[in-house]
Amino acid sequence: MTATFIGVRHHSPACARLVADTIIALRPAYVLVEGPADMNPRIGELLLGHDLPIAVYTGYRDAERRHGSWAPLCDYSPEWTALTAGRDAGAQLRFIDLPAWHPALAEVRNRYADAEARYAEVTERLCAAFAVDNADALWDHLFEIEPADGLAERLAAYFDLVRGDARPAADDVAREAYMAHWIRAAVADAGDRPVVVVTGGFHRPALVRLAEEGDRSWPELPEPPGGAVVGSYLVPYSFRRLDAFDGYQSGMPSPAYYQHLWESGPREAARRLTEAVTTRLRARRQQVSTADLIAAGATAEGLAAVRGHVCPARADVLDGLASALVSEALETPLPWATGGRIRPGGHPVIVEMVAALSGDRVGRLHPSTPLPPLVHAVADRLRAMGLDGSGEIRLDLRKDADLERSRLLHRLRVLAIPGVVRDSGPHPAGDPVPAEQWTLTDSDDRMPALIEAGGYGVDPGEAAAALLAERVSGPPADLDVLAGLLFDAALCGVGELTGRVLDDLARAVRAAADLGSLGRTLNVVLAMWRHDGLFHTGGGPAFGTLIAAAVDRALWLAEGVRGGPAPADPRRIEAMAAVRDALTHAATPLGLDVAAALGVADRVAAFSDAPPDLRGAAFGLGWSLRGTAAADPGRAVRGTFTPALAGDWLAGLFALAREEVLHTPGMLELLDELVEAMTDDDFLIALPALRQAFAYFPPRERHLIAARLVALRAGGASGPDLMRLDATPELVAAGMTLDERVDTVLRREGLITS
Repeated sequence: MTATFIGVRHHSPACARLVADTIIALRPAYVLVEGPADMNPRIGELLLGHDLPIAVYTGYRDAERRHGSWAPLCDYSPEWTALTAGRDAGAQLRFIDLPAWHPALAEVRNRYADAEARYAEVTERLCAAFAVDNADALWDHLFEIEPADGLAERLAAYFDLVRGDARPAADDVAREAYMAHWIRAAVADAGDRPVVVVTGGFHRPALVRLAEEGDRSWPELPEPPGGAVVGSYLVPYSFRRLDAFDGYQSGMPSPAYYQHLWESGPREAARRLTEAVTTRLRARRQQVSTADLIAAGATAEGLAAVRGHVCPARADVLDGLASALVSEALETPLPWATGGRIRPGGHPVIVEMVAALSGDRVGRLHPSTPLPPLVHAVADRLRAMGLDGSGEIRLDLRKDADLERSRLLHRLRVLAIPGVVRDSGPHPAGDPVPAEQWTLTDSDDRMPALIEAGGYGVDPGEAAAALLAERVSGPPADLDVLAGLLFDAALCGVGELTGRVLDDLARAVRAAADLGSLGRTLNVVLAMWRHDGLFHTGGGPAFGTLIAAAVDRALWLAEGVRGGPAPADPRRIEAMAAVRDALTHAATPLGLDVAAALGVADRVAAFSDAPPDLRGAAFGLGWSLRGTAAADPGRAVRGTFTPALAGDWLAGLFALAREEVLHTPGMLELLDELVEAMTDDDFLIALPALRQAFAYFPPRERHLIAARLVALRAGGASGPDLMRLDATPELVAAGMTLDERVDTVLRREGLITS
């Protein structure tokens, strides 16, 4: 007896129905399914009685690469109906494809992705021949809406055409050779009983040919390389993740629609599609009248007749709804006409229609399903620490219990576990606050994410450490990335990583060419060196050496910056502020050369080819370190107070010497005088940069400045009426411009002379 080959499109109701009917009719000895062969001993686990959709997730990690792969299954997946119908028929069930970790699947994120997408030329010609927009509409037209008679033959002809004589990739050759080996062995073992083979249609032509001759012994299961960490687990999945419009590679969009098609047929699916769209739009307060629905239904029926459908297909219903509910011109093509992920900028009604088609079904695993240790470890830790609910959590990091809770949450954050969001807390720039605010929410995506992260370790600390170590040992990272990894390691309490990151940072600092990135790195390292009680990183010598090297490199880079007038660069200014903080807090214990730093500051401040923000920052650096300015600050301010330069220079000055400006007699009065002397046009030119500069003062100090200036202007009077405007600054500026235009016209007409 030879095998019966059924080539399918993954997640196709028509193919799923054909597979089930074939197995029921033939009652085969073996049902062979495209899927990871290393799951064969666990097929019983797969059939426990889950609520679909679910998926098989495989994680792989070795010294060279890390890979994660999903094999999703829903009620209308042909692979699922092959397993369930085969079990009911008493057949032996086998997955016959290479394991997901195998190099032949190294680039495959979703095992059940459409292979024919790689051969778009054929599908494009078929779309043109049948006058449809894309492969999804073509598939519905040929297979989902038409009667089932002759479906197997039509599918075989379709996939033969798609495969054609194209030369398959080496990965496909390896997979098909392995699957054919399974088929030959099963046929030999079955004797005169049938064997049913269910694979992606792209593979069917090659498997029919390869199954004729070759070794008929049972193939061996490939073994992962020594030292590799491999794990496969079942995970709950969702229609949203299965939807092609959300980025899934299967190609089949609108899972809720195809679920209805599977359960009730095309006409009922069309009705439920209209009902789902209407319900969702009305819930969003979008008006959908009975007349709109009648018009949409009539259009859909007319389109179905024109397109040769016995009843409206998915695209017919969607086109009908779009024509009835969207009256204005659309800026982007209809997503069901182009296929793939929905594009940004879509019409809100269209976006809601696509969401209604996706559905909100979420799978559930049977309680007996084995899970990786990390899932249980996280659940136990969250429960023990009182973090297993939803809501806002405030932590005092000076308390040991709260510090442990913080580290657990940071480990989950680093592992990208959904529903764990830090709203505030310690950050690299400035003095770290000893408190954190978190928001915890329940998420259907949490368990899949934990299962995926389970490949890194059996508990949150081990998993977070492994993930951070992988990032450190990955491709050469820039300073920003390394500084972020160092800070994350401290927040997670992963002390053993800091040495490796510090070594990489030291090499990167010596070669740094970007002042902004170097400044962020210096901020992080200085904070960890200074605040041992919060980060438990101590003032170790490695941190001190790195701080000294970063200060020297930052000053060297600052002195080499050229370019003249340019908008203020906040990252460059923050780098100079980091140098100031290092010299202020670490000069004596680390032996930093303050005199050399002051020399650089004075030279940059006086260098006309340096950008104004850097010159202002250098002037502020010298002022803050000495406690007094090397040059007259008033003269320096006057010398740079032009509309194009003033705000940028002051931004650098305020960021580095805010306190000095506030407490030096006459400085605020000088600034007020210079601003008042500007013409209206000059003021409007300088205003954006001036606003950016004064933003370096915290709100309390801005209030103090305003109060002093109001008192100066009002002869000592002050009050809320003088301190606040009901109008926005932009509106005030527009009003001033209008006043000036009116004044110009009145003068021109001789109506005013003064």
